[in-house]
Amino acid sequence: MAALPATRTPQVLQALAPAYPQFIDGVSVLHTGLNNMGAIFHPALALLNAGRIESTAGEFQFYVDGVTPSVARVLEVLDRERVTVAAALGFRARTAMEWLKMAYDATGTDLHEAIHNQPGYYGIKAPSTLNHRYITEDVPMSLVPIAALGERYGVSVRGMESIIRLACIIHQTDYWRRGRTLDKLGIEQLSVSELTSTVTEGFRN
Repeated sequence: MAALPATRTPQVLQALAPAYPQFIDGVSVLHTGLNNMGAIFHPALALLNAGRIESTAGEFQFYVDGVTPSVARVLEVLDRERVTVAAALGFRARTAMEWLKMAYDATGTDLHEAIHNQPGYYGIKAPSTLNHRYITEDVPMSLVPIAALGERYGVSVRGMESIIRLACIIHQTDYWRRGRTLDKLGIEQLSVSELTSTVTEGFRN
């Protein structure tokens, strides 16, 4: 968990400890945001299985049936883009493969194999509709800001852009406009060092 600014994280952790003692210091909101694996898995997996979700009302295993080799390759591209955006901001984000190993002790030669080697994913049904938080929340609140950070700091995020564009078309919604953009966050003009300082110490007047 990370507070904004990060200097307040210890104070927040102390307040939450009686209810959530498992929370640890997440360094900063950049670290927690860019280590959010849901942003990589959820939207792409839902959108690339759109026909199947609509024709079956989600009656298939989301991470098992839905993650075919081709879909996994798309997820790998999105994951590389996310990790590269983090690197452009000066830190190393955990890869999806590393996260699967850490969270579930799941390994494999590639993301397709690692996901299928995670027993906890078996039995999880797909969303029954595309009007689901995997798109309506994860696209504007996670993918849009990550892609915007990439564009701002010179990282190619074509994979993310394509997934966001698909979501816009399917939902007939401009998620680029509705999403958590850099101008809405007030950070569109900041350099990397200024952004790092802002999330650590707060905005300066």
